[in-house]
Amino acid sequence: MNTAPATAPATVPATVPTTLFASDLDRTLIYSAAALDLRMPDAQAPRLLCVEVYDAKPLSYMTETAAGLLAELAARTVFVPATTRTREQYQRVHLPGPAPRYAICANGGHLLIDGRTDQDWHRAVQRRLAADCAPLAEVRDHLRRTARPEWLLKERTAEDLFAYLVVDRDRLSDAWIKELGDWAETRGWTVSLQGRKIYAVPRPLTKSAAVAEIARRTGAAGIIAAGDSLLDADLLLAADHGWRPGHGELADSGWAAPHVTALAERGVMAGECGLRAALRHVAGRGPAAAPHVPPSPDAACASTGCHAEACR
Repeated sequence: MNTAPATAPATVPATVPTTLFASDLDRTLIYSAAALDLRMPDAQAPRLLCVEVYDAKPLSYMTETAAGLLAELAARTVFVPATTRTREQYQRVHLPGPAPRYAICANGGHLLIDGRTDQDWHRAVQRRLAADCAPLAEVRDHLRRTARPEWLLKERTAEDLFAYLVVDRDRLSDAWIKELGDWAETRGWTVSLQGRKIYAVPRPLTKSAAVAEIARRTGAAGIIAAGDSLLDADLLLAADHGWRPGHGELADSGWAAPHVTALAERGVMAGECGLRAALRHVAGRGPAAAPHVPPSPDAACASTGCHAEACR
């Protein structure tokens, strides 16, 4: 991968949209087969578009309707994928529409411009982590020593910035997660459980800081955002308006903020609903809708979307 320093972009012309839309990817915009959570009868399930292939097999999807909504939204905003994925993992994802000029990888550790790492940003992040947080080696050693072999499947680091474990959720102890969180907090780190992965991330390593930098460079007048995990909370709080799905860490913990709409939809239909609400907001049809009552489990979703008031 070419990681040559990127030249700072010139001031964006006035004709360029000035709303910045920053969105998490996994379980917010795109979904694995296991995360689709399709609750309607099979004959009424939405058509799916594969947006990621891994080891020659389809891995991640969005509905075809969501793909159209995202393409339209990207044409009206500065669209910024904001992911905890590494750069290599992000580059496997092929979203509809032109490739976004800006992207955030490694939870804010890498700011990409036209696919290239902005080295000045990356060096600034490294300096702050070195000053404010325990070193990655110390955290990784603690994970290796305390993880139990009966539930640990893999142990990894990402971009030499943070660590994560792949685990068997059915055997994982909630008490161990709490103990890890308490231990990490005293060392300037935070812990997030997402699906089968446990992330240990330095607290200053945030998506919101990278989004603020992109907003500064593009002259964006407003920020809207979407995300599902605790690692997205800072991004949502920094936005003017936001949306979170009815699944994920934020939903499970009851996390809320006055300007963030808590969608009732779960799975891939939540991705479609959130995009529809964001597009509605950008089009000036009003603020984010209030939380709504979900349809009954046996109610069929329309082929073009969900039943949410936010999506109408």
